[in-house]
Amino acid sequence: MKRNDDFSVRHQKLAGMSDEELKAYFWKLAQQVVDPLLEYGRTHTTPSIERSVLLRMGFSSLEAKPMVDFAIANNMIGHGVGNIVYRLSKSEKISIREAGVALSEGKDWDKAAALFEGGAN
Repeated sequence: MKRNDDFSVRHQKLAGMSDEELKAYFWKLAQQVVDPLLEYGRTHTTPSIERSVLLRMGFSSLEAKPMVDFAIANNMIGHGVGNIVYRLSKSEKISIREAGVALSEGKDWDKAAALFEGGAN
């Protein structure tokens, strides 16, 4: 079975481009491929992804699970639990560790919720 090769047709569009134009065109196409993936990542999360983020932030699995559970209970998981910890730490002028431990103990969720009022979940 012979493959229809349209290289010569597609090549005509690129033949007149300089190296800089080709580079810019490549990055434009790469961005078109990556944009939907980034959007999906912004709008879709799971408890396991959130726990994974918290583990990479230095929290133990025993600390991460309650944080994620409290985020779900407070309808805040869509903000990203790591983001919640980060914002609370900045708002309260405490370390990320202190903010995360407080959240894992069920404390400061009202303060965290106030940081996101008016924002999308």
